[in-house]
Amino acid sequence: MTATPPPAAPAPVFDGVLFFPVTPFGASGAVDLDVLATHVDSRLPFGPGGVFPACGTGEFHALSAREAADVTRVTVEVVDGRVPVIAGAGGPLGHAIELARAAADAGADGLLLLPPYLVSGTTDGLVAWVEAVAAASELPVIVYHRGTARYTPDAIARLAANPRVVGFKDGLGDIGLAQEIVLAAEATGRELAFFNGLLTAELSQGAYRGIGIPLYSSAAFAMIPELAALHYRAYADGDEATRMTLLREFYTPLVRLRDETPGFGVSLVKAGLRLRGLDVGSVRPPLVDPAAEQEVRLAALLESGLALAERLDTAAVR
Repeated sequence: MTATPPPAAPAPVFDGVLFFPVTPFGASGAVDLDVLATHVDSRLPFGPGGVFPACGTGEFHALSAREAADVTRVTVEVVDGRVPVIAGAGGPLGHAIELARAAADAGADGLLLLPPYLVSGTTDGLVAWVEAVAAASELPVIVYHRGTARYTPDAIARLAANPRVVGFKDGLGDIGLAQEIVLAAEATGRELAFFNGLLTAELSQGAYRGIGIPLYSSAAFAMIPELAALHYRAYADGDEATRMTLLREFYTPLVRLRDETPGFGVSLVKAGLRLRGLDVGSVRPPLVDPAAEQEVRLAALLESGLALAERLDTAAVR
């Protein structure tokens, strides 16, 4: 007997920069849901196209299933249907299934499926792992290509036959392979959503747009939405002069600072939020906070970034 395919959940539609909030921790080390609500609510006026709680920037790796579920629930409540909320899931299969069900119960609009824990299998095994998580709820699933989840063009073509698999996010950075995957998906007739998920994706998004990957994650949006939203508008409008100015004067120095210490793709964002007055706490181990001297340089970069955003916005009005 042929298995009946799972019902297709409505695929989220993203129109704007994709916001990956941090997960705040209080003085005791517990998740601070009140600060999370403030953090998410304060970014909505800047027009994110979607909110992705408990994902990479939200320290998914350090959250219990209960904590991740609470983070998703509060985010859904704050967003209140204004844009899609895509919750993080992944890790050990049982953990991923538990998170998928909790996200559905919380009212999320989809899942970002982070890699399985530690082990790597065959293409058949990876496809089966995705399908097992997708079967746990009716939520649409975006697969994340990085770490132990190495998708081949054949794997994506096979997953495209599952109506719950609606997107692909590249965190590997192999442009040639990503192009092959886009072409393989197109050949199936499915219209999957494609995302650039590299660290500080603004710096590589010009290249990704060229191979048919139009969407990108923005960790910077969490700490400096004024500038990150400006970059997205320039990107969407084809204003390359403004975009190159932003890359040259803000994003390139940010990447240089980020690359000084592993894990700073998250640590700098939390430090930036603290510097701007929102006490989101420290990162959880194994990540580390920036040294005092690095925070001084980050503060100067944020100050210059805000001035740059104001200058470019003023010029655009003229």
